[in-house]
Amino acid sequence: MKIALPSRQNVIDSHFGHCEYFTVFTIDDNKIINQDTISSPAGCGCKSNIAQTLSEMGVKVMLAGNMGDGAVRVLNNSGIEVVRGCSGDVKTVALKWLDGSLIDSGDSCHEHEHGCHNS
Repeated sequence: MKIALPSRQNVIDSHFGHCEYFTVFTIDDNKIINQDTISSPAGCGCKSNIAQTLSEMGVKVMLAGNMGDGAVRVLNNSGIEVVRGCSGDVKTVALKWLDGSLIDSGDSCHEHEHGCHNS
């Protein structure tokens, strides 16, 4: 299984759609066995092909800071569960998720003016 985290300088980027890259951890037997990064697409995250790309890589969970409802919907439609409200070092956040101490905050970002929320 794989989990992805929108990242900037090895911490969770609070703005999913404009992160520098995605950190992708491969999980086996509830342990991190590999770490990769993939470049973030240009433009708004929810209008890009990032959900499909991550899904094709085997990503099943996105651990994110804030994210608009449109992005959550796009990721969910690609078979990716979203956990919002995450912050801090990407590996620390991944380990917290593995030990069951992270839950989705339910916080959606509504401060966008670029139309990501329109579907």
